[in-house]
Amino acid sequence: MFDILFASINQRVHLSPKEQDEIVPFFIQKKLKKRQYLLQQDDVAKYVAFVSKGLLRLWASDDKGNEHIVQFALEGWWITDMYSFLTAEPSGYCIDAIEDSELLLLTREANDALLDKVPKMERYFRILTQNSMVSMQRRLMGSFRETAEEKYLKLLAKYPDVVQRVPQHMIASYLGVKPETLSRTRKAIASRK
Repeated sequence: MFDILFASINQRVHLSPKEQDEIVPFFIQKKLKKRQYLLQQDDVAKYVAFVSKGLLRLWASDDKGNEHIVQFALEGWWITDMYSFLTAEPSGYCIDAIEDSELLLLTREANDALLDKVPKMERYFRILTQNSMVSMQRRLMGSFRETAEEKYLKLLAKYPDVVQRVPQHMIASYLGVKPETLSRTRKAIASRK
């Protein structure tokens, strides 16, 4: 379960075998079944989760009951409602498993202690935070400027595993389009090939 975590960390900072051993006790191992929640709306996000196996989503619903997916998290990705996690205020989001999943969880207290014990982890999380901010800004700009086809093609090019593993209605929600629009878009792309 930790091999994927160590691979992710070592892509950004190098941990010695001793440092790898030191970080293990800070994590809680958890399994989620498909459709099981890690976080429900109005609960406080108690964990930041690393996905070692499976697939999760972060989403919210509007007043009409429509789901709006903000993030998918595959193997090697982190997921939480960062605002709720850091402030201990109730979350406006839900996190649930799209597939049976295996997670490594960090509580706020464990995260703080981990950063004190292994300072390289602070650099690792800073790099992740910077990358996340850039990605969110690009996605937000794309929602203003790009057509449904452009958004879908970008997702397909950057995250082909997501497109293969996630139901189409969830892809549509993530792209901010109706399922019918995504269906037409996919047909148009296929007819040009």
